[in-house]
Amino acid sequence: MGGGRKRRRDGSEAPSIHPRNRYAAAAPDFAALAELYPSFRPFVSVSERGRASVDFTDFSATRELTRVLLLHDHGVNWWIPDGQLCPTVPNRSNYIHWIEDLLSSILIPPISSSSGRVRGFDIGTGANCIYPLLGASLLGWSFVGSDVTDVALEWAKKNAENNPHLTELIEIRNANAASLSSESEAIVREPIRENVLEPAEDVAMPKPPVLVGVLKESESFDFCMCNPPFFWLQLGLRREHGAFQVLKSTEAFFLASKLSCKIDTLSFSVDVTLSDEQTEAAILHGDDYGGSLKESSAKLQSVVKGVSFRITVFEQIPGTLLIKGSLLNKALSGTFSSLFSQLEDTLRMECPSKAR
Repeated sequence: MGGGRKRRRDGSEAPSIHPRNRYAAAAPDFAALAELYPSFRPFVSVSERGRASVDFTDFSATRELTRVLLLHDHGVNWWIPDGQLCPTVPNRSNYIHWIEDLLSSILIPPISSSSGRVRGFDIGTGANCIYPLLGASLLGWSFVGSDVTDVALEWAKKNAENNPHLTELIEIRNANAASLSSESEAIVREPIRENVLEPAEDVAMPKPPVLVGVLKESESFDFCMCNPPFFWLQLGLRREHGAFQVLKSTEAFFLASKLSCKIDTLSFSVDVTLSDEQTEAAILHGDDYGGSLKESSAKLQSVVKGVSFRITVFEQIPGTLLIKGSLLNKALSGTFSSLFSQLEDTLRMECPSKAR
């Protein structure tokens, strides 16, 4: 697989794979997997020296690799639609084993459970539902996974339900619906509480609920984990296209969409901010419409002011860029997903991929 351990650009050693990781002894054998799974075969290339490889800039290739690894090595049926984050199985397995180490250390006291089974809470589990699936299949842990977008909730549930041996261990909850419900409930109860004396600061500074309605009363977890909401776009570029050009193209895209944005050439990022009017339109009439007017009005009350989302450009290896989209305002998840998809189409058209 190459000479020695990988190093970062600053010369320091990159973290090694966890010793209990299934892939610590040997990386996945692409050639062998291609023989066993015909659907994976078109995505595997073999060099003159006989070395099999996969184009990790190709979403379809990485998705099929993840599907095959989960099925072959973990007995897990899995799929995600186009445009969703595709996890790498060896990397995500590391996190499960690191959590296992923490739970077995003296740093975290054990939580008593009638079942004796470790219970985790995955905030923003995503359409891939990767951590609950790995935690359940590797270690028999149970999970609650939460998310706010329709596509994430739909496919996370499908991925759990398509594995009958794990279904009882994984529960998917709609955090968005729970937040709206709790906010509406608070509004209804307000008149009942108006004669109750409370500290002035509590009245003057109401705070939006955090996970209220998602977690049930008296339930406990051994750990919680969160992979912040973001989207990845991987571009294999021709030599004449570079990170700076992609960054400027990203800025131009949002300006053409009549959105306020601020480019930072030092961090290679673009911060995008929707105006109050644009935010209200997105929630009440656009991709983020939550249902009834009452529900959407409640959702508007929880909107965080400031930057809506951030786009960052990374050079992974020479000729290959990663474009990361981070959602900073949960209420705009639908708009964020739609805009990022449009940005992907624009960048692929303006910056053609290198010839294979």
